[in-house]
Amino acid sequence: MELPPWASFLGVVLATVMLLKALTGRRSRRMYNLPPGPKPWPIIGNLDLVGALPHRSIHELSRKYGPLMQLRFGSFPVVVGSSVDMAKFFLKTHDVVFTDRPKTAAGKYTTYNYRDITWSPYGAYWRQARKMCLTELFSAKRLESYEYIRAAEVRVLLRDLHSASGSGRAVMLKDYLSTVSLNVITRMVLGKKYLDKEEAAAAGGSVTTPEEFKWMLDELFLLNGVLNIGDSIPWLDWMDLQGYIKRMKKLSKMFDRFLEHVVEEHHQRRLSEGKGFVAKDMVDVLLQIADDPTLEVELDRESVKAFTQVSLSSLPSCSRILLLRSQN
Repeated sequence: MELPPWASFLGVVLATVMLLKALTGRRSRRMYNLPPGPKPWPIIGNLDLVGALPHRSIHELSRKYGPLMQLRFGSFPVVVGSSVDMAKFFLKTHDVVFTDRPKTAAGKYTTYNYRDITWSPYGAYWRQARKMCLTELFSAKRLESYEYIRAAEVRVLLRDLHSASGSGRAVMLKDYLSTVSLNVITRMVLGKKYLDKEEAAAAGGSVTTPEEFKWMLDELFLLNGVLNIGDSIPWLDWMDLQGYIKRMKKLSKMFDRFLEHVVEEHHQRRLSEGKGFVAKDMVDVLLQIADDPTLEVELDRESVKAFTQVSLSSLPSCSRILLLRSQN
């Protein structure tokens, strides 16, 4: 039996009324005492108030709305704490509640689909990763064991500065400090320097050039801190309006090629040395941990590469502090 035309129209009207009633009823039941903040626009929320330097934009807003405020980034509400008390509230008092991270394009494309400790969701894998970082990779004992590396690189730094000072030209100290910091990091994490052209040539070449290696690290830092519109407005994600996802995919391929070479090189050394094998750097330690049958969550090769990558990006601040200590 064919329905009359008005029946379809009536059905649509009734469905719309029921939907609106359900939405308004839900809102009336959920009355939250939300923090103050600027009124959001439809679709974009408060993204129009965030400039090229988001931390400065948010700081200016906090001066107007207080140390605890609410913004809306596209489809998602964001609560911002910008005082010592608020930092303690989020990071100490209620740290477990706020441990989880939202799933962003950066975590998906630059950290092996959320496999590192920075972007992995809260759960058994994250807890195991945290324990591994605290007790194995970044423990005080482990970092102190690399003191000989820091001392050697400081000597090289002083030699290079002495040589450069004899030219009579101004010396850009920042470049020298950046190089020694990266050399320390790569030797601690990867076992050798990847910024030294002579060392790479002596070893028969390298999978990457010093310029490419620096670029990859700079790009990794940048892309993990950008405000990608697709993360805030998911239905625009496929358009990649800012071009960030394209850059993330390119970086991911380059880093994976490099890290695969590094991990395989370390794996082959372990096989060749057999029972006499001794861990010399963090990749060696990661491969040893991955072989542990008592792990709650298995660490596969992708996880090893993800933690190697995050070690490269997490150590700069530590290395600078330890470099200063090496000079005393």
